[in-house]
Amino acid sequence: MNNKKLFAVSALFDDPNKIIKAASKISESGYTKYDVNTPYPVHGMDKAMKLKPSNLGFVTLFFGLSGTAIALLFMYWTMSVDYPMVIGGKPFFALPAFIPVTFELTVLLATLSTVIGMLAFFFKLPANSHPLHDTDYMQNVSKDKYGIFVESADPLFDENKLRNLFKELGAIKTEDIFIPEEETYPVFQPKFLILLFITALVVSGGTYFTLNKLMYTLPFNWMMEQGKLNPQKGSVLFADGFGMRKPVEGTVARGFIPYPYKGESNPPQTLSNPLLPTKAVLELGKKKFLTFCSPCHGNFADGDSRLNGQFPNPPTLHSERARNFSDGMIFHIITNGQNVMPSYASQITREERWAIVNYVRVLQRSKNASDSDLLLSKEESSKNVAK
Repeated sequence: MNNKKLFAVSALFDDPNKIIKAASKISESGYTKYDVNTPYPVHGMDKAMKLKPSNLGFVTLFFGLSGTAIALLFMYWTMSVDYPMVIGGKPFFALPAFIPVTFELTVLLATLSTVIGMLAFFFKLPANSHPLHDTDYMQNVSKDKYGIFVESADPLFDENKLRNLFKELGAIKTEDIFIPEEETYPVFQPKFLILLFITALVVSGGTYFTLNKLMYTLPFNWMMEQGKLNPQKGSVLFADGFGMRKPVEGTVARGFIPYPYKGESNPPQTLSNPLLPTKAVLELGKKKFLTFCSPCHGNFADGDSRLNGQFPNPPTLHSERARNFSDGMIFHIITNGQNVMPSYASQITREERWAIVNYVRVLQRSKNASDSDLLLSKEESSKNVAK
């Protein structure tokens, strides 16, 4: 015992008021290397110990701001420098669109740095060789006692003086805590090296046999060995030697009915609008129009593009020519494309294209209202006022 190096002198108390008084006395006496352990948080302990605010908040702030800077700089570099791309007429550095990603990265780095910094640097965990481990002192303060210890490294440390002070404060037990002897585990012993080599050999051989031999034998190969034709592979079953086959002539995949007038400037037959201009249809048409059409045609189909001159402006949809288009002609233009406008058949479903047609009619009607429309609007307004 005498050969062991003293780490600290500890004291146990059986009353939370006594541990508060002891912590306050130790702090007022000028000790700096001491700590208190209690089975639950004791209110007022931080004031008794005169603890300073933790610096953990600065770690959170630093890494949180780092996350903000990294997110903004990365998105600026990718969207404005490395691969500039206009999306929906927005500027290259569209800050509102970057806010969600910036927020997420800020929270992520701030949270991870706080947890890792607290456990690894402030608490210095796991600290498996800490002298307090496996001591009677730690067992007691983990159950129903309140403890305090002063390290021998404290400039004011005096073992006898501390014992007397703890006794005066009402300690029920004092204990010397020693630094445990360092245990070494030699890893280069021949027996251990042989065992390590045998283990590596067995694991490597077992893995090789399992992945390269066992999985290719019955019954483990039943999923791999089956009658099938892989894409881009030849076949001995068909006379032409191709494994991939063309669809049977005249068949159409479900949900993929081909457009019969693809490539024609005008459909030879009149296409009738299958959708009534109900509230749901108009809301769907508005949603799709604002997504796919408004970047070039403008929010109200005036031809005032939102692309800031980076794409030719289309004509207004309120011209007499556009208003005289049939519903089928507008549907045909959306489906087939016209001039520099590409086809939107792959991006917008057939029902959504008809809904857009209905919404375009609403926009045209709103800016070219007839006298009867105005009278009807006044009547509706008067009814609403009366209600």
